[in-house]
Amino acid sequence: MKQYETLRLEEHPGAVLLATINRPEVANAFNTQAARDLLELLRSLGTSEARCLALTGAGDRAFCAGADLKERNAFSDEQWHAQHELFERMFRAVLDCPLPMIAAVNGAAYAGGLELMLLCDFAYASRSARFALTETALGIMPGGGGTQTLARAAGERRAKELILSARPFSAEEALAWGVVNKLCEPQALLGETLAAARRIGENAPLSVRQAKKAIHAGLQVDLRAGMLLELEAYNTLVGTEDRREGIRAFNEKRKPRFTGR
Repeated sequence: MKQYETLRLEEHPGAVLLATINRPEVANAFNTQAARDLLELLRSLGTSEARCLALTGAGDRAFCAGADLKERNAFSDEQWHAQHELFERMFRAVLDCPLPMIAAVNGAAYAGGLELMLLCDFAYASRSARFALTETALGIMPGGGGTQTLARAAGERRAKELILSARPFSAEEALAWGVVNKLCEPQALLGETLAAARRIGENAPLSVRQAKKAIHAGLQVDLRAGMLLELEAYNTLVGTEDRREGIRAFNEKRKPRFTGR
């Protein structure tokens, strides 16, 4: 398994891959190299044997504090644009990730770190986690999907309040507003996230991918069109060996052995 300069990778049971942003000295802020590493990892997953990806940050202080502003401090406008284009490709790769992607938010998720989390399929968070989209306090605005993903998760009016004021919010607020799915004690967060990932990884991988695709694509259209997208995804599974294996296993009262074919 390839190792990266800014990411630590670990394989876990259930064909789960854990990726840890490994820059704790800067609150796991992503610089140019970290964006390259995450983009390369995500692009490799289409041919990977992994069935679910969990993402967290090193240490117990931060999930990800967003872009590394110290690296950006001396950038010209041209350098800023060039780096942000790389960040845009990284964020789109998270959105397009073929595997289910779960964030384990172990600390602060600020700015681009919160945008990264919001692009994952869902998130569990430590009770000590904190969240914010702080860009308007820095003379910029969210540029990694935050104006779109936070509004979809928490609603338009809540997103406007949080983004325009750059106000941090708590883990309890994140749960109440639908920004995260579950709160965990800090010491239990990673274990509970990996358990959820393992449950996903034990299911038929083609089914999981098609269901994820149908949910995401269907929410962009009206209900009737979404149901047609669902049927299109469903019909791709009928001829698969995993569908046959699932039915055989049910009738034989045993656990299925899915192969992704």
